[in-house]
Amino acid sequence: MSKVISEKKLHDEGKVWVFNKDYIAEFVYGGIDGAITTFAVVAGAAGASADLTWVLIFGFANLIADGFSMSVGNFFSVKADRDNFEKHKAVEYWEVDNLREREVEEIREIYAAKGFEGELLEKVVEVITADKDIWVDTMMKEELEMTKDDKTPFKTAFATFASFSVIGIIPLLAYVFAALFDFATDNLFMMSSIATGIALMFVGYLKSIVTNTRWVKGVLETLLLGGLAAFLAYFVGEVLARYFLN
Repeated sequence: MSKVISEKKLHDEGKVWVFNKDYIAEFVYGGIDGAITTFAVVAGAAGASADLTWVLIFGFANLIADGFSMSVGNFFSVKADRDNFEKHKAVEYWEVDNLREREVEEIREIYAAKGFEGELLEKVVEVITADKDIWVDTMMKEELEMTKDDKTPFKTAFATFASFSVIGIIPLLAYVFAALFDFATDNLFMMSSIATGIALMFVGYLKSIVTNTRWVKGVLETLLLGGLAAFLAYFVGEVLARYFLN
């Protein structure tokens, strides 16, 4: 019981553990993409029996370039949605000012369709149309089915890039430590695989929170997706290495 109360408290405060609930989706999908694409580079390099230096070069190049590209794409996507919302909102304000009777009738039709009628319907119409801001907000939600997302383009882009980088670097950590401390390189791919698997399980659990599904399903789906990407990358790396290097 106390565990349920504690989890509910975290959600009510707008956080899941240390994550802002509003941006957890960006963290999840940025993290999944970061882990899978970086590990695919590692797996492809392992399949091609590439040197440690090349794994690090291509791994970090992918990490920075793909992370930045994904965050920029997220930025423009959110910005486009917000701009589109503001454009339609401006149109609604114009219509309220210049086509008042038509807009009043649209409010009446909307609430009549919801079951309001007679004196109650007219009272609802009167209350809503008495305040221009409430009137426009109602038209945006009920007529256009549009709501404004409070998440800003900069914050969503930052959350995406941060999660891509933080989770995406995990497949490379074994290689980084090997380069820094002169470790043996025989089992680096195995260590990277285990670390990436744990990272994907963690992100998969967060994904289940975002999608409101069972955590087992979220973990297994993420692991299978990452495993498939790694298998394909390893296989392609091995085939290309045999063709070009032998």
